[in-house]
Amino acid sequence: MKAAAREETAVVTGGLRGLGRAMALGLLHDGYRVAAVGHIETDLAKMTLEATEAGFADAFLPMLADLRKPEQCDRVVRETLVRFGRVDILVNNAGLTFTYIWPDLGRRASPPKSWEACDEVVQAVMDTNYVAADQMTRRLLPLMIERGWGRIVNVTTKLDTMNKPGSSAYGPSKAALEMATQVLAKELAGTGVTINVLNPGAGANTEGIAAEIREASRAGRIAPLVEPEQMVSPLLWLVSRAADTTNGRRFDANMWDCDLASDIGAGRPAGFELRRDDADPADGGQFVRSGTSAKETTS
Repeated sequence: MKAAAREETAVVTGGLRGLGRAMALGLLHDGYRVAAVGHIETDLAKMTLEATEAGFADAFLPMLADLRKPEQCDRVVRETLVRFGRVDILVNNAGLTFTYIWPDLGRRASPPKSWEACDEVVQAVMDTNYVAADQMTRRLLPLMIERGWGRIVNVTTKLDTMNKPGSSAYGPSKAALEMATQVLAKELAGTGVTINVLNPGAGANTEGIAAEIREASRAGRIAPLVEPEQMVSPLLWLVSRAADTTNGRRFDANMWDCDLASDIGAGRPAGFELRRDDADPADGGQFVRSGTSAKETTS
């Protein structure tokens, strides 16, 4: 049974496969209108058919675009506004992952070294994972602020994925998006627009994970991967009115409990504290990771 139709419209980048596909479908099932953006034609055809067969043809706008290019971001915004008249929610999920950087990662005996990555790969990862999100955010934020309400959800990753050996450009690109969330949350205070981070909380069972790792998970040789559908429940809460006061926080989908949403709604702070504000300058400052517990520094 479909939920009642809503006026709010969401743009989901990387919305035609993996985590983005699950989140786009989750929003559609909850009554939102959705523009899902991807870059692979076969994904677009498959997602269009799936949404149509589920009865969402009128509420769904699939698009192919390279969001690394500013003019493509302009087009996505323009076509979404022409179709739906408004954009209230932006899910910055598009990303190039380890399988793009290191196609043979699952077959290596040891992690690759960051300096082995070529210039083209590093630039593409940074442009897709951070610059594209920044470009979409800057185009849509003024519209949300003018309306006095909006939601931005940035999909990042665990800290110990960002900084582990072999993370190459992937970790730094997600760290940039994490810190951008922290900065924008401060700037958006009092506007009615919020920005938060949602990440799987562990490796996700998507094409971005090496096939060998996905197989090991299925066989029980390693811990289960997070299924894309686990992103839906926390996302729906974050874009709801119940989260009006939740701003600048980060959430792990694999830790989400629907029954405890009101209790855990504060999440943990987005971004990573590199230097404590109360550190003694004469002492050179005390450099720390984020949060107040070991758990917070690694998730």
